[in-house]
Amino acid sequence: MTAASQSASDRRPLIAHIVFRFDFGGLENGVVNLINFLPPERFRHAVIALTQASGFQARLARPDIQVHALDKRPGKDPRAYLRLFRLLRALRPAIVHTRNFATLDCMPVARLAGVPRGIHGEHGWDVFDPDGTRRRYRVVRRLLNPMIDRFVAVSREIEQWLTGTVGIRPAKVVRICNGVDTRRFAPAGSATRVLVPPPWREPGTVVIGTVARMAAIKDPLNLVRAFIALRSAPEGRAARLLFVGDGDLKSAAEQLLREAGALEAAWLPGSRDDVPQLLREMDVFALGSRREGISNTVLEAMASGLPVVATATGGNLELVRDGEAGRLVPPGDAAALAAALLAYVTDPQLRGAHGRRARQLAEHEYSLRTMVDAYAALYSQYTAPLQETA
Repeated sequence: MTAASQSASDRRPLIAHIVFRFDFGGLENGVVNLINFLPPERFRHAVIALTQASGFQARLARPDIQVHALDKRPGKDPRAYLRLFRLLRALRPAIVHTRNFATLDCMPVARLAGVPRGIHGEHGWDVFDPDGTRRRYRVVRRLLNPMIDRFVAVSREIEQWLTGTVGIRPAKVVRICNGVDTRRFAPAGSATRVLVPPPWREPGTVVIGTVARMAAIKDPLNLVRAFIALRSAPEGRAARLLFVGDGDLKSAAEQLLREAGALEAAWLPGSRDDVPQLLREMDVFALGSRREGISNTVLEAMASGLPVVATATGGNLELVRDGEAGRLVPPGDAAALAAALLAYVTDPQLRGAHGRRARQLAEHEYSLRTMVDAYAALYSQYTAPLQETA
């Protein structure tokens, strides 16, 4: 059956989710969670990767999900947008949902292809515009604003930036915070470590972990430098670093650790599918990003019962209760990050108390159900027959 004939025979509206690359990452994981938990009787879905789709797509639990990769080349590639146009004409989605600046230029293509509704999500800060101050990026958003029915901001900071700095009408912006699956991400209880290197399983070892792209916006070298500083203190010798994630800065991180003689105390396994299990083998979660939206990995760490040490930026300010369920430190300050981590390394009671509080917050304030219900209501608003837009 062709995409068009399937659309004609299936009355459920199709949502086309457009991402730059469908691979391991917080934004992409949020798309998977949303699709997996939205009521299947109400919506169909297609995921369109502007560049590539990796084996990450196996996380989609529904067999009816279509995944398309357009193989866009770096730089200008008009043929990729022609392929997008043809694909959208065949799929005939009710809504196209683009995410972040890298896919915003897909919105005019969608409108030309006859897609009736457009939603654009802002999930974090672009690596080329980490402070949201580049004039060209703001101008593009304002120019494409008439083609977008609703903007979704994942944090208060991004919501205020869209309405204040970019100039989007407040009624056109909705804030939907990311949610976490507290069943899949849960504390370890009395389980023993089985995934980390065998020497790390000895009593007294404290595993500091993170899950992040090895990209400049995540500032992985800041965390590595903090870990090296932490290990230089006698009280910090029990610490180990588990850095889950891939990216351009991985080799630089390994080189820093090697030069400091700390490579044997670190494990950088790259991207992994067993993140829930790895989180349960950590004692403290750290995120040293330059900028953040609402970090899915911070939410997952909180749900796993881990205290979180993160930089005081963006959505981290909403998620991490400083002194209650974790600590906030200035971005780029490796010494402050090391000091905050050292406090947890040397105080197991503090780790336990803050980890339990983090779990409570994840359960009561950042549930996946709340996020899914909000998106279901948004999609329903723009797929209901004869529904007036806001």
